[in-house]
Amino acid sequence: MKKITILCCAICLISLSAYSQILKPVTWSYAAKKTGPNTATVFIKATVDQGWHLYSQFVKDGGPVKTTFSFPSSGAYTLVGKTIEPKAITKFESTFKMDVSYFEKSVVFQQKVKLKGKTATVKGNVEFMVCDDKQCLPPEQVDFSIPVK
Repeated sequence: MKKITILCCAICLISLSAYSQILKPVTWSYAAKKTGPNTATVFIKATVDQGWHLYSQFVKDGGPVKTTFSFPSSGAYTLVGKTIEPKAITKFESTFKMDVSYFEKSVVFQQKVKLKGKTATVKGNVEFMVCDDKQCLPPEQVDFSIPVK
């Protein structure tokens, strides 16, 4: 009897966990390419699940949380300019009662760096928010570390 009770509890827990999946509609990947002896471009790619969208870095106040990149100071490299992004989709979203810019499917952000040596590891984090047509997930922060060789 005790084994049957434990088995039933285990089945219930497995079933419950299948219904309470944590949504992770964005996958991040990273690469770097040297563009000169002391320069490189870091590529930060977001792959977004079907039906979801990731907001641009250039969302006005009062809207969703914009995508923001943070790079701590480093003795190995300096940033050259700001993180750039391709042209975003801009549409009116009734949830925010304003035009917002966002990306679907995938987007590659680029950051140029000047190396102080032959190699470096570019570290930082990205804060972002995603929505679909029914819900928005809370803002999330992801750390990254990108070797430049």
